[in-house]
Amino acid sequence: MRRVVITGAGTINALAQDVPGTLAAFREGRCGIGPLEFRDVDRLSIRIGAQVRGWDPEAHFNRQEIALYDRFTQFALHAAREAVAQSGLSFRDDRLAYRAGVVMGTAAGGMTTWDENYRTVFEEGKNRVHPFVVPKLMNNAAASHISMTFGMMGPSFSVSTACASSNHAMGLAFHIVRAGAADAMLTGGSEAMLCFGGIKAWEGLRVMSRDGCRPFSADRNGMVQGEGAAVFVFEEYEHARARGAEILAEVVGFAMTSDAGDIVMPSKQGAARAMAGALRDAGLPRDAVGYINAHGTGTTANDKTESAAVAEVFGQHADALMISSTKSMHGHLIGGTGAVELLACIMALRDGVIAPTVGYREADPECALDVVPNEAREAEVDVVLSNAFAFGGLNAVLALRRA
Repeated sequence: MRRVVITGAGTINALAQDVPGTLAAFREGRCGIGPLEFRDVDRLSIRIGAQVRGWDPEAHFNRQEIALYDRFTQFALHAAREAVAQSGLSFRDDRLAYRAGVVMGTAAGGMTTWDENYRTVFEEGKNRVHPFVVPKLMNNAAASHISMTFGMMGPSFSVSTACASSNHAMGLAFHIVRAGAADAMLTGGSEAMLCFGGIKAWEGLRVMSRDGCRPFSADRNGMVQGEGAAVFVFEEYEHARARGAEILAEVVGFAMTSDAGDIVMPSKQGAARAMAGALRDAGLPRDAVGYINAHGTGTTANDKTESAAVAEVFGQHADALMISSTKSMHGHLIGGTGAVELLACIMALRDGVIAPTVGYREADPECALDVVPNEAREAEVDVVLSNAFAFGGLNAVLALRRA
């Protein structure tokens, strides 16, 4: 099996509209959560979120493109441009174009387009919608537009597994390159659910916080939604080395499991099997791991279940692990969240800086881990895990190693 490395990264999220700005925010422990700003927000009981501020589509796309691109596709393309630029790859060479593809994760796809067109029909009473509504809202729109923009003609598709979507997408991209079916893949996730319908639907679950995201803190009271995207270039190691590419990190393992239990309640066993499986796939012992980017949603159920799973997998080594949730800063991007969180994993490996869990106020005996509270920490780590555990009992864990 071939080795897989990351040679490019791009993002847009509530903290920044690029990777350097996002990493600076991680180091500073900056929080991007604030009051939501969109139509009819006063009708919602949840009025906070990690919204992308100051986004101007016209600065990045022409009028024809804007007519085709939902907000989640715009975010994905913006992040993909940054990732490809950093990688230095050109997919216009037919030899690479046929050996390159896209796997993107999203839970809802074009939620803003859904929301706007329901209003058009039911609130404004119109009987017609734009002819491109379907290609604009479909879940594979972002993956398809990325492949068309860069001329990538290999395996391209989207994955929708709720909050694990982007980890599943990146894991599958890893498998595709490792197995020899492609030499390079653009992969990650994108989500833009911060609209009236998106928040209203989540309100019904009663898992949302009205005042902030405090993962692992005893006074936590729910998750906070975010929006944005992150995209990476996964490349075969020898291919990257031959062209002198800068290697950000190596992807060494991936595992996915199903709880086969409850549609919303997490399972310690399912999460533990996914973490252990990623280590087994990487051929690494548990004590090689120095940092875990947690799923860490800030809900009572997730955080104590994830803590118990970490303790089960790592045993005594759990006391030496650093584990943090960057959702406390950029919010929960649902299908795009694992992709943005992978940036914190790369920062830990490359820069020796562990992103903090901000908003932490009070220790919880059921979350007795080193959660790097409130301030970033300098620490040298060689191996990290990135956890994603979704509604439906779907778990996906990636293992990365320092290049």
